[in-house]
Amino acid sequence: MSLFQRLSRKQFKSGNTQQNKAATLNDQGQTHADISLMSDVQLEKRLDWIHQQLTSCSDVVYHTFVAGPDQKCALVYLSGMIDLKTIQEEILNCILSLHAQDANQFRIQIFDQKQLSVTEQKEITTMQQGVTAILDGHALLLVEGEQRMIDFSITSYKSRSIDDAPNEAVLRGPREAFIENLDINLTLIRRRLKTPDLKMETMLIGTLTQTRVVIAYVHGICKQELIEEVRRRLSGIEIDSILGSSYVEDFIEDCPFSPFPQLQYSERPDTVTASLTEGRVAILVDGTPIALLAPTTLFMLMQSAEDYYQRYVAATWIRWIRYIFVMVSLFLPSFYIAVTTFHPEMIPARLLTTVTSSREVVPFPALIEALIMEVSFEALREAAVRIPKAIGQAVSIIGALIIGTAAVEAGIVSASMVIIVSLTGISSFINPHFDLGLALRLLRFPIMILAGFFGLFGVTCGILLIYIHLVNLRSFGTPYLYPIIPLEISGLKDTLIRVPWWLMKKRPLSTATNSSRQRVVSRKWAHGMEEEED
Repeated sequence: MSLFQRLSRKQFKSGNTQQNKAATLNDQGQTHADISLMSDVQLEKRLDWIHQQLTSCSDVVYHTFVAGPDQKCALVYLSGMIDLKTIQEEILNCILSLHAQDANQFRIQIFDQKQLSVTEQKEITTMQQGVTAILDGHALLLVEGEQRMIDFSITSYKSRSIDDAPNEAVLRGPREAFIENLDINLTLIRRRLKTPDLKMETMLIGTLTQTRVVIAYVHGICKQELIEEVRRRLSGIEIDSILGSSYVEDFIEDCPFSPFPQLQYSERPDTVTASLTEGRVAILVDGTPIALLAPTTLFMLMQSAEDYYQRYVAATWIRWIRYIFVMVSLFLPSFYIAVTTFHPEMIPARLLTTVTSSREVVPFPALIEALIMEVSFEALREAAVRIPKAIGQAVSIIGALIIGTAAVEAGIVSASMVIIVSLTGISSFINPHFDLGLALRLLRFPIMILAGFFGLFGVTCGILLIYIHLVNLRSFGTPYLYPIIPLEISGLKDTLIRVPWWLMKKRPLSTATNSSRQRVVSRKWAHGMEEEED
């Protein structure tokens, strides 16, 4: 390291130390100021302190009024985040209608007897709590001569209506999806799980955003060590802002350098509810419609909500189709490159003649040809996402047809390579989890390079490396290839196949403490049984 770099680093550390000291002194000053305010119950001084804390905030409303026996009061709230009708009818009118003989009786009616008709209210004692309540979208009531304040939780602002999940659409299932309002999302889950065992713990993460993050689980089913581990990882997050669940995901996943996602995400309340009943933990973040589910496995990411609303025979068949074409999307270009470059004897003679004749005019080897087509396809896919929806589909389809046809006629690529890349692209869309599909798309390129240099031996080495990585990968302690590695027979009922619901009597042992999902014989009527078997 050069002298200049050492000096720069030393100055940087010194600057950070001075900033931390200044921040500490500032916090201590605010604390002392807050304590001094508690000993002084004058309304004007408290409002001046709030003004100083929220200076240059034009959306803060300070509504001062006189009620009762010349008692000064103030309501402080953020414009646009408060239900003004509730303030007018349930707070102001109620305060102004109180009949008190003196100031002391007036304060007793409000704070001790709680004669205000708003149910969502609580007392707070420090000014810092008051500022936090205002920034949360609550209304703060201050009264002259009273140390206590009242925090009214009457937040009201416009939000997106509950609608279909655009990325997890189903034919027979419910159409509801999460939105950006955390309270509504929790209500959607609570409507489906009407049990007191459903627990929801709230944390505030982000020094600037103070984002609410909720840990949801079912007590008695979810393992206690899993809950404690989720708490430990979330409590260790120290960042200035949390604007989405992806922020949280980066901090708490086991192996951040793995291309494979280690947490499942969903915007469907029914999917989250089903996961909670299996003993998993849901993490919901205010301001985003995406919930995180932990732990997760590779086979969970391969499952779709549609699998559980169709008949089990059709669901099993579709699941096998999904597995096959996911492998096609990962290995088909590499296999084609390896066979045409190093192992042409593996191709039937007539097919080899067709492939060879189509590649006679192509000036590039199969590897370069495949890389050109794959990169072009990825560019078209990304362009279809970014351009306006009205023309996105037309541009992607027409662009692929025109570019593919022109490339074949110009002799840049062969017709067989266009077919291979097109089939690979279609197969990649079958994956129900976008992050897993993206991981497979990224791994496709190094496997193609191995195939171009070493043939099928390189493809085999790539498969072994991926397999070794997946075997060692964990999601909150759960093996990524569970229930196949390690093998659990009961877990296979919902992995490669989907058995009928009346045969899925057990929950996954990796997450649930209470493994019993239903009674031993669920179809008693079919057996002519009158008494329940234990």
